[in-house]
Amino acid sequence: MDVLTLDADRHLHGPYTLGAALLDVLVPGAAPGLLAAHDIEIRAAAPHLAARVPRRRRSRADELPREQRILIPGAGRTRRIANGLAEFVRACLAGGPLRVTVANLAAADPTDTQLVEVLRRRVPQLEITEVEGVPRQGPPAADYDRFRDEGFHHAMAEAGTAELSRLTHDDDPDRWWTLLHRTTAALEAIAREPEARELYETARRVATEPRHRATVACSLATLLVRHHDPARRDPEEALAWINEAITITSLLPDPRERAFHLGFDLNAKALIEVRRGRPAQALTLVESALDLADRDLAPDEHPIHRLVLRANRAQLLGAAGRTGEALADYAAAIAADPGYPDYYLDRGTLLHRLGRLEEAVADYESAMRVSPPFPEPYYNRAEARYARGDLAGALADLDYALELDPGFAPAYVNRAGLHAAMGETGQARRDAEAGLALTPREPYLWCVLGQVEQAEGRREAARAAYDGALALDGGLAAAWAGRGALSFEEGANEAAVADLSRALETSQTAELLFNRALALRAAGRPEEARRDLVRAAELAPGDEDVRRELGRG
Repeated sequence: MDVLTLDADRHLHGPYTLGAALLDVLVPGAAPGLLAAHDIEIRAAAPHLAARVPRRRRSRADELPREQRILIPGAGRTRRIANGLAEFVRACLAGGPLRVTVANLAAADPTDTQLVEVLRRRVPQLEITEVEGVPRQGPPAADYDRFRDEGFHHAMAEAGTAELSRLTHDDDPDRWWTLLHRTTAALEAIAREPEARELYETARRVATEPRHRATVACSLATLLVRHHDPARRDPEEALAWINEAITITSLLPDPRERAFHLGFDLNAKALIEVRRGRPAQALTLVESALDLADRDLAPDEHPIHRLVLRANRAQLLGAAGRTGEALADYAAAIAADPGYPDYYLDRGTLLHRLGRLEEAVADYESAMRVSPPFPEPYYNRAEARYARGDLAGALADLDYALELDPGFAPAYVNRAGLHAAMGETGQARRDAEAGLALTPREPYLWCVLGQVEQAEGRREAARAAYDGALALDGGLAAAWAGRGALSFEEGANEAAVADLSRALETSQTAELLFNRALALRAAGRPEEARRDLVRAAELAPGDEDVRRELGRG
């Protein structure tokens, strides 16, 4: 077995110090097609290898001046990169294993610690051993443009905070403001909002230029409405801050500058109005921002700003039932930047809701194609495959989604339900328990756990699980149905009728009607039972069980 010794200390090269060193070994021997398949990941982790990597995927933002690149990658992007790199490494090691000895992993950037976790979990041919090292002293090298563009938020927060502690506004105002906004954005992305707010308050104490004061006010509003801790979100205080920003940007004398900054603030206020439960007002604000851009910006100016506005309007239109207009806006946003994956997902979700499953799947697969791997498109495609009756395909997609991110709780919900429907109670239990460890207040998982307990004959535990599900969501038809079936098994026929009736309030299906008919007949209510069976036969005319019970009178 080959042995490789690498140093992970972030003070050497910053994010992906370890990842880039591993790529230095593997990239020269990799086939061009494999390199092209992982171009985004390799270029992000090892920019010095870019000339060796054929570029297959690109975003419109790559071609724009940096001040127009307003879409900053979220904190989850590094997991996408890590998963893409893991699949690249796994393919490179198909011919034999590799042992890597890593020094200074404790001093690594979070990109590398995350990469090591993913490699250990997903690449069995790679053996990683940690050894002691001598960590370097002093601040890591700072490449602020790279940190921002790639979403390396921990590195940006560390380096930016350190420099801001030395640099004053009077030393270099332009650099200070740029550094402040990049540092606060990074702090917010990694759930360090109190530190970001402290920097915003510092900025308010030094800012006198209208544009800067407006930007800080908008940033504070966004922080308050998007806070990682839902308990600390405050849409009302956010509204006060965004109104201050809008008041200032409305007065900017230059029409082009006003169109961009005021449009940005109106879009932020739209988010606040959504959180306040006022979607119609949010739609009006986004449309006002689009009107400003169309009127006062040059046709080729700020294309990312425009596509964000169109995509946001599409979401609001879709929620309002104006699906044709929403699809037109999604099409325009995607045409403006076909390399951005998120809007394929959003459009796919709308198409799925409209029953246009083939088109939805095509959009999910486009999102897969243009991005390093992440769980959402596979989770979404699993739902579409399930709707088409492709249980094996749905299960494969959910398996892969959880391989990419074992913390992606929604996939446990769907996979647990799928296993339960297939009679695989052991797998369903494991998924339900794993999901509940992540989201203990998820009623669907409690319901699945109830189904498992019921199938395995543990009626008391099943009832407790159903009761737990209904305490969290009193409209969950599956939990009422499960508890009703449990009562019927125990001979509590009237209780079964009551629970099944509650299920039928939400979801009238032939199966539920059939089950209530049996409970009604057992409770001595044959006429009501027959009405349920007649209605069940209308909904499922080919159902043999329904026909048999109707024949019994």
